[in-house]
Amino acid sequence: MSSVVDVIVLLKLLHILGAAVLFGTGLGIAFFMFWADRSGDIGAIVSTARAVIVADFLFTATAVVLQPVTGVSLALVQGYALTEDWIVASLVLYVMVGICWLPVVRLQMQMRDLAEAAQREDHQLPAAYHQKMRLWFWLGWPAFFGVMAIYWLMIAKPELW
Repeated sequence: MSSVVDVIVLLKLLHILGAAVLFGTGLGIAFFMFWADRSGDIGAIVSTARAVIVADFLFTATAVVLQPVTGVSLALVQGYALTEDWIVASLVLYVMVGICWLPVVRLQMQMRDLAEAAQREDHQLPAAYHQKMRLWFWLGWPAFFGVMAIYWLMIAKPELW
C-alpha cells in the first residue's frame, strides 16, 4: 500500500508543480511583455520578447506536456473515471487554453521580429506590431480565466451535469 501512496504523492507533487509553472510562467510572461511594450523602449521590447519566447519553450511547453500526463495518471491511480464532470470540464478548458496559447507564442515571435527590425533600422514600431500586441493581450484573458477555472475544478471536483 505504501508504494501506491508514494506514487500518488509524487504524481500530485508533479501535477501541482506543473500547474504552478503554467500559471506562474504565463502570468510572468504577460506582465513583463506588457510592461516592456508599455515602456515604448524598442530595446526593452526586443530583449523581453526574446526572454519570453525562451521561457515559453523551456517552462510553459514542458508543463503543457506534464499536466495531462500527471493528471490522467492521478485520476486513474485514485480510481476516478476520466468521464467525471470536473475532469471533462478541465480537459475542455485545457484545450481552450492551448488554443489561446499557441497563437500567442507565434505572435510573440512575430512581435520580436518586428521589434528587432525596427531596432536594426532605427524606426518606430510598425502598426503590425501594435496589432499583434493587441491580439496577444486579448488572447491572454480567456487563457488566464481558463487556468483559474481549472484550478477551481481540480480543488472542488464539482458535479456539473
